[in-house]
Amino acid sequence: MKIKNLLSVVFAVAISACTFAQSNLLNSKTPDEIGKKTPAQLISDNDKPLAYGYVHDRDVLMGKTIWEFIDIDERINFPLYYPIDTAFVGKERRALFDVLVKNIKNGKITEVYGDDYFNTKKTFKDMASSFTYIDTTDTGKDEINNYYDEYKSGKKVLDPQYINKKELDASYISGYKIKGYWYFDKRQGELKYRLIALCPVTPEARDAGNDNADVIDLFWVYFPAVRDILHESKAFNDKNSAMPITFDHLLNSRRFNGEIYKEENVYGDREIQQYMKDNSQNQLLESERVKEKIRSFESDMWNY
Repeated sequence: MKIKNLLSVVFAVAISACTFAQSNLLNSKTPDEIGKKTPAQLISDNDKPLAYGYVHDRDVLMGKTIWEFIDIDERINFPLYYPIDTAFVGKERRALFDVLVKNIKNGKITEVYGDDYFNTKKTFKDMASSFTYIDTTDTGKDEINNYYDEYKSGKKVLDPQYINKKELDASYISGYKIKGYWYFDKRQGELKYRLIALCPVTPEARDAGNDNADVIDLFWVYFPAVRDILHESKAFNDKNSAMPITFDHLLNSRRFNGEIYKEENVYGDREIQQYMKDNSQNQLLESERVKEKIRSFESDMWNY
């Protein structure tokens, strides 16, 4: 009897997830009806991100802030990168970068900062030069020089073909930096992780497409403030397209691979590459050492 009840619950959850993912897909008569929920579905829909439990400072026996880099060239991290060409996919499928930028533009995401310590707040207007680059081509400069007086007086207007415009989009993303906090909850008796901030790493728009371009930390988003938005956006699930994964779930459950590049330390939180210079192998080994040090704390708690 218990098994039967358990299967019923699992089936109900699967159906509700399916309905939320592609509501009305099998019943719609026109493409416009896809994704529109029935009144009954809207009433019963209470899908929200899983709330974080309250953790008292006295319950944190050990804590360590860690910074990681997520390389989107790794296959496991592809759900954070694709799709980069939105002309051939539905409106419900967007890359994480597009979700963040769109909601910063429309004002839904306001907790945007210029650094990972949240010292300087930024708006999209402050970052506009990083997203869009407009310049005159060499041919256009020659055109202006040949007819300088006419362009200066306004009698002639430069043709758009002489203007080079670059827009930064998801295809130029190199990866993401994340800031998180590992802590041992003595009340629960286990090691836990809490994601604090997220940052796209890209070249600036003027260098977009250049393989040798330097990359920058575009902006830092305070993660707990954007969970509702990331929960509404879905990453592709290649095992079952009827049950896509929300970006909030994907990041909170750490369904990605990241390399530690910094831990909080007495030297002003210096990065690993600052004291392990010109040796990539040693940097990876140091990253693993930091990871193992955190893991060992939990196992050491149970050794008497």
